[in-house]
Amino acid sequence: MKIISFDALRTLHLPQVKYIKPESMYDHLEEIKEADWLLFPQYWQLTALVHGLRKRIFPSLASYMIGHDKVEMTRTFRTVAPHQHPYTVIAANTPYEAEKIWDEMPSPFVAKIPRSSMGNGVFLIETPSQWRDYVAKTDVLYAQEYLPIDRDMRVIWVGNKIVSGYWRLQSDNGFHNNISQGGQVEVALIPKEAQELVTFLAQSLDINHAGFDIAMVGSVPYVIEINRIFGNQGLPTIQQDVNTELLNYLNEQYLLSTAMLIDQPSGF
Repeated sequence: MKIISFDALRTLHLPQVKYIKPESMYDHLEEIKEADWLLFPQYWQLTALVHGLRKRIFPSLASYMIGHDKVEMTRTFRTVAPHQHPYTVIAANTPYEAEKIWDEMPSPFVAKIPRSSMGNGVFLIETPSQWRDYVAKTDVLYAQEYLPIDRDMRVIWVGNKIVSGYWRLQSDNGFHNNISQGGQVEVALIPKEAQELVTFLAQSLDINHAGFDIAMVGSVPYVIEINRIFGNQGLPTIQQDVNTELLNYLNEQYLLSTAMLIDQPSGF
């Protein structure tokens, strides 16, 4: 297999992978055309690579599109798992919509800036002044039901299976569970219900590389969001586990596509 990566750090330990800087893509078009896989292109490259050159990318196009921001995630989750995603209101940032959301959302609630990660741009809203501060920071209003939890899970899906997972306990400063925000890792069993939800979402939506953030409210799992590019600081073996399954998946899909080409009847 010929594999090209556009992300040197994320594919550092993968064997026989050629790295090309994303901004140098047009200087290497012949190599790209001959490649069997293109790994971790940047978002701006997708149209040219997928539609222009008709190349196979990893993660999948669905992983990119759904994972692009929280608005896309929520709209998608509401179509396939509406009862397992927190109630969310998305609206243009206008005075009318801001006042309407404040009047209608039960307090406290969570407000998010749609394109943010690592716990940044996520706010617990309890007072009018906190809501006004949030409104001044975002172009799109994203208000979400507050779940009564003090921990959640990061479940990592690569290829076509769960490869790792851990619990994230709330940080000392309260509210945030993200490790980057002071959340603590706890190694414990990932409930069957959470695993089943992740498997259903990944398979239904053609997601093949994501960290799913899952919360348990009683025995009911809720998907909070997905992270197409996720950190590896939760457990020491995560990156190794991800790399192993990534290579297995690339090989499996390559062999399947090769077999399909061989099996296709020749034209008359």
